[in-house]
Amino acid sequence: MPAPQCASCHKARAALRRPRSGQALCGPCFCAAFEAEVLHTVVAGRLLPPGAVVAVGASGGKDSTVLAHVLRELAPRLGISLRLVAAARWELPLTVVAYADLFGGWTMDAVARSTAGSGRSRACCTFCGVLRRRALEEGARLVGATHVVTGHNADDMAETVLMNFLRGDAGRLARGGGLGSPGEGGALPRCRPLQLASQKEVVLYAHFRRLDYFSEECVYAPEAFRGHARDLLKQLEAARPSAVLDLVHSAERLALAPAARPPPPGACSRCGALASRALCQACALLDGLNRGRPRLAIGKGRRGLDEEGPPGAPPREPSGRPASERAPAF
Repeated sequence: MPAPQCASCHKARAALRRPRSGQALCGPCFCAAFEAEVLHTVVAGRLLPPGAVVAVGASGGKDSTVLAHVLRELAPRLGISLRLVAAARWELPLTVVAYADLFGGWTMDAVARSTAGSGRSRACCTFCGVLRRRALEEGARLVGATHVVTGHNADDMAETVLMNFLRGDAGRLARGGGLGSPGEGGALPRCRPLQLASQKEVVLYAHFRRLDYFSEECVYAPEAFRGHARDLLKQLEAARPSAVLDLVHSAERLALAPAARPPPPGACSRCGALASRALCQACALLDGLNRGRPRLAIGKGRRGLDEEGPPGAPPREPSGRPASERAPAF
């Protein structure tokens, strides 16, 4: 049976049906629609004001690669400038910040060896998530950025909502709505322009734009709690196709009773970063590592830590070395 005609241009044959809407589109029309939707997300959410200098957290995976490409295409219309890239052919400046340089010689592999024994994969994800967020902040400041963007898609965010529900983490549920954070306590504003885009469409966009990216899973991720949430989400989506976006939007509408709201954050007594305790998450974890008691720091702040870090495990380089060891690229 021949492919139907593209529902947008009515000229070319359709190359796909959009997973959510079922609309039949050719490759170019799908890419144009995808970019228009990201543009709408950015403009309607007032995520990146004109004149913003934007640092894109690039792991080399599909999400950050697609995000960097889309923002590069949209930059003239948004009036922004980019300071990060995942491919040199895009002619954007690239800066690499390494965990070892930022965190007293600690790499992710060294953290994994230190936490080996009990709950290794989950401990690794806790450390990687916290340290990666700090590295993104430091790297963005290094390149003079005013905003940080990350490639979290709708599936990533729905998984995070599920994880927080399953852990009973009301504080994170309440803070998980919206498309980013405004930059409290001197932190740079950060946002997620792909938050309403499905993982399937991110992959399709990369395919039609012929973007190169790494797709191997991090060696420390298979036993992580996020994997269980991902499997549950797939089952929910099979029964209810709108489940992913329903979960994302539910987090936007969630509000806690005044008595259940966490106290406003203060400043870390060691580094000055935003913190809900005397030490921020990064300093507390590094303190535990340096004292030879990494699990102690995790135990003290389990409710306050995102066990898996930001959604999406970092990919591995072709050499087999985890990308997290070299940390985010800018």
